[in-house]
Amino acid sequence: MASSSVPAPRPHRPPLPNVAFRRLRGPRSPAEFAALVRRAAREIGERVSCDARYVGRVEAGEIRCPNYAYERVFLHMFPGRTLTDLGFAPRSSVRGRAARTAGDAPGTAETDGAHEPYDTQDTYDPDDRHHDDEESDVLRRAFMTGGGATVAAASLGPLGLSLDASPARRPRRAGAGQVSALEEAVRRIRLLDDRHGADGLYRRAAAPLRAAYALLDAGATRQATADRLHAGAGELAISVGWLAHDSGRFDDARSHYAEALATARLTGDPALEAHAFCNTAFLARDAGRPREAVRAAQAAQRAARPLGSPRLMSLLALREAGGWAGLADRAGCEQALVRAQALFGRGPSDDDPEWMSFYGEAELEGLEAQCWSTLGDWPRAARHARRAARLQDPHFTRNIALYTAELADDLARGGRPDEAAVAGTRVLDLLDQVQSSRIQAMLAGTARVLLPHRRAGGVADFLDRHASRPRAV
Repeated sequence: MASSSVPAPRPHRPPLPNVAFRRLRGPRSPAEFAALVRRAAREIGERVSCDARYVGRVEAGEIRCPNYAYERVFLHMFPGRTLTDLGFAPRSSVRGRAARTAGDAPGTAETDGAHEPYDTQDTYDPDDRHHDDEESDVLRRAFMTGGGATVAAASLGPLGLSLDASPARRPRRAGAGQVSALEEAVRRIRLLDDRHGADGLYRRAAAPLRAAYALLDAGATRQATADRLHAGAGELAISVGWLAHDSGRFDDARSHYAEALATARLTGDPALEAHAFCNTAFLARDAGRPREAVRAAQAAQRAARPLGSPRLMSLLALREAGGWAGLADRAGCEQALVRAQALFGRGPSDDDPEWMSFYGEAELEGLEAQCWSTLGDWPRAARHARRAARLQDPHFTRNIALYTAELADDLARGGRPDEAAVAGTRVLDLLDQVQSSRIQAMLAGTARVLLPHRRAGGVADFLDRHASRPRAV
């Protein structure tokens, strides 16, 4: 009997459970986790109708790769991770030709099956596929390549760097070249934040952070290199934490700062420990935990005392002052401010940390303005905010916008709506260059205060212009 020319179909293989995703759900029920997904979607302006059934399908492996809306939500929920880290298959393997092999079970890729009622539906587009492949090629570029372990500074948006931490490609032990690239990544992130704010940078900075910790796992060729590697990874964690902090992702920031603190404690690095506690104090103040802010600032001062930098001690005293202000302890705040000013007056030192380049007279005035604002002394806060904006180096565009937004809010709350409108308009002019959720939130608060004063000079124009701006997602 002649054999048929039609090949026999391959037997159906059931999907493999997504163990990684199940592990991320932790002790929560599928319904509880689905609620977290929906909340995360709202935070970034997405609209998904995730429920317990959807979570079950993901964990059962029925959804091999989520559509773009869910992808954005999951990456927002788990910053620093890729879809592969979450247990999904690469998009290229479930879209286009790769998704249509005879052995694929129908409906195993979300892009092949029915969508949830309010989900963002992605239709296949060859241009999209080209974009996906191009972006993946950038992300796949190795931080270290081949036998020479050469550093690859791959282009990733405006950061100009990409460090690949794929677990499938374990890096060799780090040398001085890799550590220098890591230190340069920290500098570049800080520079871009100074100019443009955090919102557009945070997600892009996750790749170098993953690579830094992959290098830590791989180890270093020499002890001196290992010390630099740990310090660089810790500083990078703080920088990425600050991007999360300034863009309103407080839980992410807290996690990154904790990573840096753990690295500092592990290696006995007092400079890194002081920096981590410094940022933790700032975050605690902004998150409404002033007592924690005081304690973290005091811990930072204990760590920094042997370092011999009066400017660092001055900044840490200001962090403590912010905590006391949040506790409505005016005396404690004033004492910390006096100490900060006295320490600042000793001038710069060769022992000042590199990361403190932002801390000058303008920042001193700006942080003091925030303290008086928290205490409700609007005229005094406005005086310091005005000086801060005037003194700030034009290079620090973000800080000029920040201090001017502080000034606008202090003037509005202090009963000077026309001057507040002028300052608020200056901030709006800067928002084309600066992306900072912190500044946008401050300006929104000022607009609410000014609403009853719409007839005051310039207020209506400011409110109309503010209302016409697209809302950040």
